[in-house]
Amino acid sequence: MAAAAGSLSGTALAGCGGHKTHSIPGQAMAPHLHEVSGPRSLRAHAAAAGLLVGCAVNPRGLDGEPAYSQTVADQMNLLVAENAMKWGPLRPTIDTFDFRPADDIMDFAARHNQQVRGHNLCWHEELPTWFASEVNKGNAKEILIQHIQTVAGRYAGRIQSWDVVNEAILPKDGRPDGLRKSPWLELLGPDYIDIAFHTARMADPHAMLTYNDYGIEKDTPEDTIKRGDVLMLIRRMKARGVPLDAVGIQSHLTAGDPMPGAGLRAFVRECGRLGLQVFVTEMDVNDKKLPAAVEERDQAVAKVYQDYLTMMLAEPNVTAVLTWGVTDKYTWLDGPKFGRADGRPERPLPFDSDYQPTPAFFAERAALDSRAARLSAPVRQGDPYAPFRPGSARGGAAGPQSERQ
Repeated sequence: MAAAAGSLSGTALAGCGGHKTHSIPGQAMAPHLHEVSGPRSLRAHAAAAGLLVGCAVNPRGLDGEPAYSQTVADQMNLLVAENAMKWGPLRPTIDTFDFRPADDIMDFAARHNQQVRGHNLCWHEELPTWFASEVNKGNAKEILIQHIQTVAGRYAGRIQSWDVVNEAILPKDGRPDGLRKSPWLELLGPDYIDIAFHTARMADPHAMLTYNDYGIEKDTPEDTIKRGDVLMLIRRMKARGVPLDAVGIQSHLTAGDPMPGAGLRAFVRECGRLGLQVFVTEMDVNDKKLPAAVEERDQAVAKVYQDYLTMMLAEPNVTAVLTWGVTDKYTWLDGPKFGRADGRPERPLPFDSDYQPTPAFFAERAALDSRAARLSAPVRQGDPYAPFRPGSARGGAAGPQSERQ
């Protein structure tokens, strides 16, 4: 059984990625749940910072596992469907849609005063089994438009943001524009991206429309090239008048890898200059490179959370943080492709398999507080946080500050 959160207060964390070690605010002993709920929850701290904080969810957990549903309800003000809104689960045949799992998530969010991200409207993976035989160059545009109109239209006015196009860039495919050689590219050419965004805007004028991708976080040669291609894509989209409101940076990180730094900060700031918000959309921290000892792993994972999120939340146009799951019990990282060589369960998320907060929880909460501290500073002329302060036209989306009273 996974151990509860280890010592945090005054404990120097194991360094990773060459960064200076430091302690993470938290509890000296495994905390009682009341010490991390209510005004001490992630959602309360996010509200004080004018931020959204959330996680990917599975409707089966929301409906059938009280510890899961209670943790999600207590901690998050923003939910995203892990799979329920993807093409494959949502559209079993070309003529039918199964909205029941997605509707369950929407209903849960409404009951708990939470917002919802839609994920996703156009992706090269998770396509239904009928796609290859039923979709061709003659009907692909009609099918894509109909899908987006149907799905985004069903939830119009109830979705905070849509990942309209997901993971369209893959430099190793060798195209000058960096686009991935996906089924959508082969069927419709590069125009599929514009088609998807314009259709989404018409279907739901109120949702923020997002381009979402991975592998752009680090300053390695591979990530730097991909980050440049993503930037080229979004600049061209803005120049063409494509309705793009935000960029999602998935943030699947690995403890022991080089930490993101100047390159990512420059990218986020360029997004801001283009008028785009930035969301951390799928964060988790793989511990496969770390020793077996749980406490050592937890501290190193927490250090990645605090260093990364503190860096990101120092940028005023970063307005949402989501993890890809809430509990280690259901992480997608356990398995032969991403898991540990020793077969031990990964511990990449804010709560362990017993729903006890891990050091990553306290690291995430401390990073939210770092943003709140910036907002509490005196307002000066040219304040970059002004548009995102609670009560402003673009700020306060994380919910009422009274959550923390």
